[in-house]
Amino acid sequence: MIKSMTGYGRAQELIEGMNITVEIKSVNSRYLEFSPRIYKNYSFLEEKLKAYVQQLISRGKVECSIQIDAVETDDVIVQINESLASGYINAVNSLAEKYGLKNDFTVSQLAQRSDIFQIRKAPADEDKVWEAVRKVLDDATVSFIDMRRKEGEKLRADVLSRADNIISCVEFVEKRSPETVKEYHEKLLTRLRELIQDANIDEQRILTEAAIFADKIAVDEETVRLRSHIDQLRTLMDTDEPVGRKLDFLVQEINREANTIGSKANDIEIAGTVINIKAEVEKIREQIQNIE
Repeated sequence: MIKSMTGYGRAQELIEGMNITVEIKSVNSRYLEFSPRIYKNYSFLEEKLKAYVQQLISRGKVECSIQIDAVETDDVIVQINESLASGYINAVNSLAEKYGLKNDFTVSQLAQRSDIFQIRKAPADEDKVWEAVRKVLDDATVSFIDMRRKEGEKLRADVLSRADNIISCVEFVEKRSPETVKEYHEKLLTRLRELIQDANIDEQRILTEAAIFADKIAVDEETVRLRSHIDQLRTLMDTDEPVGRKLDFLVQEINREANTIGSKANDIEIAGTVINIKAEVEKIREQIQNIE
């Protein structure tokens, strides 16, 4: 079943001491555009995330944000600036010795000097983080794809409905076209009789003129191709593969045939029907811009 390029999914879960939130959304685009939003500390996830999205989506502007909040703090490392600590101790010892003071400098007092401590997070286990993120990403993707499929079904129903309207218009053109030749024949005969005031007119000449006119306005080939294009459209709308670009090309061909019919048909009713066809084609064109 076809899918829309519009979708949204979100999931949140606590895994391995990490509170992970994933949001993925997409809108229309001619090509695949991927924009990750990840904290700098987890930038190593970008390539994995891009590969994941490329397997999932072939077309659309996709944004995926990942937020990771560490609930447990076991990954924090405290390092001591030993040269600075030695400097403090030596200075205190020197001060006590020079002025004959009691040296009661303790570890607790030294620890109050925050500048001798360096606090940093331990390097993340990339594989462990990715596995945790992927689980949440899978959950967000489920609702994301479900929305795209539901939107796609609505688009499919609307496009097929308009395709049926086009076929109804084609049927009218096929029925009306022979009648225009007959009407031309009768008008030509009437005008000639009025001009020469003679009922004995060369009927064969009239038939020849009518045949030339019929050949000039014949739209059989165009209506056959229109029907073929609509059949292809219906087939594409039932496939599971991305078909947006194929549909775009096909709609151009349908519009081309409609234009040809409009230029060849010398009849106001057919011209009005062609306008209806082109209106439906334009509405289909607008809808398929959102099909992957």
